[in-house]
Amino acid sequence: MLEDPRDRQILFLSLFLIVGISTRDWTLKLECIGSAIATCLLTQSLILGCKRKMAPTDEPFCWHSLKSAAITGLSLSLLLRTQHPSTMMLAAFGAIASKFCFQLNHKHCFNPANFGIIFALVLTQDAWVSPGQWGEQGWYILLFATCGGLVLQLVGRWDTTASFLGSYALLEAARNAWLGWTWDVYAHRLMSGSLLLFAFFMITDPRSIPNARMSRIVWAIGIAVMTFILRNSFFVAAAPFWALFALCPFSFLLDIAWKAPQFTWPSLSGSDRSVSKIANLS
Repeated sequence: MLEDPRDRQILFLSLFLIVGISTRDWTLKLECIGSAIATCLLTQSLILGCKRKMAPTDEPFCWHSLKSAAITGLSLSLLLRTQHPSTMMLAAFGAIASKFCFQLNHKHCFNPANFGIIFALVLTQDAWVSPGQWGEQGWYILLFATCGGLVLQLVGRWDTTASFLGSYALLEAARNAWLGWTWDVYAHRLMSGSLLLFAFFMITDPRSIPNARMSRIVWAIGIAVMTFILRNSFFVAAAPFWALFALCPFSFLLDIAWKAPQFTWPSLSGSDRSVSKIANLS
């Protein structure tokens, strides 16, 4: 079962959710979690059902596609905060609908979970992102890095995560040194569970990131630079998510500059044991 990276992601994201709820003083309501996951699964099923009605096919319904919808629901539950299930439902609907509404050459223009977060932040008054919700305890960081590493070890895409975290850490180090701050401040700015979740599980979405390794490195560095500017010049709390939202469509231009085969999920029919090659938070 865990040969499919999406199974590992569902397992790890569920673990993070349980750990967060049980060890942190989160205001997250269980009905919001249920609303996010149920809305993602229902929206994905309804849209796929409508597409099959519009273009009848003899192929069986691809139940494996619901794994991506479940991952999106878990991601929203971990990263987006709201007091109302209706807001979470709106975010979940927007996330899944974006996969089908905004795509080019069978590739998503936006990361679905990221789109859902921005969708809720723009359209509602009671949605927010809490970068410091995990605190600064080192074992949280170790947990995220270990689980993220297990997924990336199976599927690759270390280049994207390493480029983002490495360039962002360098920029923060330079700013810290320039301002003459202590390195405790530097560690405080980097020890963010939300930042690691973003780096390991969101910007590795194979359906919305560039195809070639060099373009992924350039793209990830661009997101790190924009995150740094938004956070330090404009004091945007959800800076990584806004940066990804703004730069995600540019992956199409980078695909033109650096050619590489486009990612497609392998067929999971038959033995259901095909190994996916890429980590995905969509």
